[in-house]
Parts: sequence; structure tokens; C-alpha cells
Amino acid sequence: MGRTFINLTNHSSGLWSEEQRNAAEQYGNIVDIPFPAVDPAAEPEEITAMADACMEKIRVYEEPTVLVQGEFTLVFAIVSRLKAEGIRALAACSDRQVVETHSEDGTVIKRAVFRFRGFREYV
Repeated sequence: MGRTFINLTNHSSGLWSEEQRNAAEQYGNIVDIPFPAVDPAAEPEEITAMADACMEKIRVYEEPTVLVQGEFTLVFAIVSRLKAEGIRALAACSDRQVVETHSEDGTVIKRAVFRFRGFREYV
């Protein structure tokens, strides 16, 4: 199987830029595992169960490196588990450019453009 780069986010690797894909492939073959939806009313026990379920999916891969981004409390739970098991956990770094447009009717439209700049390990 070999080294694996697990994309545990809500952003399919099929939509990544060539630059981001190439950077991820330095860690291994890319596998997408969708980040779970987290109910705002979820209890801590539910977050724990979701983190454990994600870890079960990750453990089937050899030498995984995991990009983890999503709802903050679940990210924290997953990253804590990854680090405890010696598995590298990463976040994507980007430049964010926001353009704000104001319409005559008072509507505000914001357009954000993210440019991938690399991965950073959770410390």
C-alpha cells in the first residue's frame, strides 16, 4: 500500500490546484475521507465517538499523513489522537484575498479567493 496522504476535509482533492496536489503527493498517495458534519448541539460524547470513528478509518492505511480541517472541536479531538499515535497531522496554509462589493440596496457581497501556500504540521 505504501505511504498515504489522507485528506480529512470537506474539500475533495479532485478540486485542488496542481500545486496543492503535488505538495500532498510528496507525503504519499492521496485518499479522501470526508470530514463529518457536526451538529452544533452535539454533546462531548458525540464528538469523542466521531473522532474515534475517523481514527478507525485512518488506521487502515500504512504510514498515513493526515490533512485535518473542519469543525474546530472535532479537529482538536482527531489531531490529539493522531499525535498520541505518532501520526503526522497537517493543516493547509493559504493566502486569503477578500473583495467586498456593496450594492445600492445595501446588500454586501464578499468574495474570498484562497491561494494554496503549503502544509503546516500541527504542533
